[in-house]
Amino acid sequence: MTTIDSGAATTAEGGEDFVEIRSVLVANRGEIARRIFRTCRELGIATVAVYSDADAGAAHVREADVAVRLPGEAPAETYLRGELIVKAALAAGADAVHPGYGFLSESDAFAAAVADAGLVWIGPPPAAIAAMASKTRAKELMAAAGVPLLAPVDPAAATAGDLPLLVKAAAGGGGRGMRIVRELSLLEGELTSARAEALAAFGDGEVFVEPYVEGGRHVEVQVLADAHGNVWTLGTRDCSLQRRHQKVIEEAPAPGLPEVLRDTLHRAAAQAARAIDYRGAGTVEFLVSPAAPGEGTAAFGRAYFLEMNTRLQVEHPVTEEIYRIDLVALQIAVAEGRPLPAALPAPHGHAVEARLYAEDPAADWQPQTGTVHRLAVPDGVRLDSGVTDGGTVTVHYDPMLAKVIAWAPTRAEAVRKLAGALERARIHGPVTNRELLVRSLRHPEFVAATGLDTGFYDRNLGALTAAEATGDGLCALAAALADAHGRSRFGGFRNVPAGPQVKSFARAGTTHEVRYRLGREGLDAADFPGVRLVALAADEVVLDVDGLRRTFAVARYGDQVHVDSPLGARTLTALPRFPDPTARTEPGSLLAPMPGTVVRIADGLAEGDRVEAGQPLLWLEAMKMEHKITAPAAGTLTALPARTGRQVEVGTLLAVVAD
Repeated sequence: MTTIDSGAATTAEGGEDFVEIRSVLVANRGEIARRIFRTCRELGIATVAVYSDADAGAAHVREADVAVRLPGEAPAETYLRGELIVKAALAAGADAVHPGYGFLSESDAFAAAVADAGLVWIGPPPAAIAAMASKTRAKELMAAAGVPLLAPVDPAAATAGDLPLLVKAAAGGGGRGMRIVRELSLLEGELTSARAEALAAFGDGEVFVEPYVEGGRHVEVQVLADAHGNVWTLGTRDCSLQRRHQKVIEEAPAPGLPEVLRDTLHRAAAQAARAIDYRGAGTVEFLVSPAAPGEGTAAFGRAYFLEMNTRLQVEHPVTEEIYRIDLVALQIAVAEGRPLPAALPAPHGHAVEARLYAEDPAADWQPQTGTVHRLAVPDGVRLDSGVTDGGTVTVHYDPMLAKVIAWAPTRAEAVRKLAGALERARIHGPVTNRELLVRSLRHPEFVAATGLDTGFYDRNLGALTAAEATGDGLCALAAALADAHGRSRFGGFRNVPAGPQVKSFARAGTTHEVRYRLGREGLDAADFPGVRLVALAADEVVLDVDGLRRTFAVARYGDQVHVDSPLGARTLTALPRFPDPTARTEPGSLLAPMPGTVVRIADGLAEGDRVEAGQPLLWLEAMKMEHKITAPAAGTLTALPARTGRQVEVGTLLAVVAD
């Protein structure tokens, strides 16, 4: 990958001075901090990290040349404290600040504070950030510049004919403060909910309403501009596969768009950048609607401006892969005052990125916490990760673990390559969306690029998250054999007749009881006819099944057992031989599915109230998102120990609904 070198201070042609950046503080954490540090090391630039108490042992802290503590754990106490970050940069001797994405990356006040402190801001001018900070004001500016956009809807005057509608937060992004409304009677409630979430996430409760385009695609254009009048538009990216309005799979270039539509997107993106005198890397996002009747045979019709992200995007690696550039290096070069190269690089091939999250898609995308014991992907793909082996996923931050990116000459090859790499990856720890990613990449709609729209998961989530039981029994057998070998000084073998060994494992609500004997004649397991033990170790079992030999890699962490094999990855829970008879929960109990904070309780809700199945009772905030807790069935609310502002752990009793 080519980069732009950042050498000693020189004088440009025409007598213009460049600034030399020698040390960069990254005002961020996790994956993006590590990504920026990697480029800085390649350029010979020193690095400074900031960290919260929750991140004291994080990978980005260990990898920096210098690290500065921000006391506290929550973002509001740490990564959102601009004055503390500027103070840290000065104390560490940094001469520039890179904001990454999220947190303060789109704060014009923070950008101005960095510059006022005599530091170089690796990002757009504060005025450009301010111009795009509010989506409502940005739309007004883009309309004046001739960029196409959706007309806003006055919620007070909305009619059934305007449905469906989309409620959006004016500030921030990441899907917070966003709601789809399909019934007019629900609009007011969704406005209230969106305002509360936006206020909690961004400190700004302003929301607006616009038409929701069914079957639309989320397509964006990467822009890069310098102080010398150059504006690059680096192709398109498709980010339509989303959950809760947050992107899951992205690719470049966006497939299947007519050339005339691509040209329209590029021109509009360049117009947007020039309209605000933009500098550095940014992304202009569009909604591309399906073709309306009478608009011809093209699959997609018009493009509407959504917003401009005045920062580096999470999905920037797919653009880097097809253009063979380093966007972080180019950001640094532009911040130093250097012009972009004269020639726009030419794109090559196709790239696809999948975001690996610690979350359970089958359980309403519930985020997960815990130790990531192992995270390893096969060679041949790019891994941009926020954690390393032994790292911890906490409740305080977004649950994204890593991004896995594949490049190939064609889209079909890139998609196949990424799916195969994810399938073979070793991911031991909290539940992740890995299986969903693999199935999504292999889904016929995605493979054919015919179902690339924001409703993909609405249509397909059930099938994509259905538990796959094939091979569970063999994986449980391998887990039992490896466990016996690891715990016995005789390797699990017995030379005298004895009763069978019995071990039980649970997965996806099913218990697998394994009964076997190991003796001089090998494996004796009546429930597994045709299975022969070939080799046995504490971490690897080789089984021959009717002439087909398979290797099972087994890793155990407490009662959690990970089995990786050609049958796929399985996470099993080893069950105790004698369950605790006191471990009972009152019927109808609603337990906290994750650590978090109770941020709201339904208006007027009190013990003794009658509730209906699916009725919202309260909301938990965890990992930057609100999670709705609903009544599991119709009944009476007999207990409501939850209180607004209370922090809860997994399994904390929130409410009880009795029949």
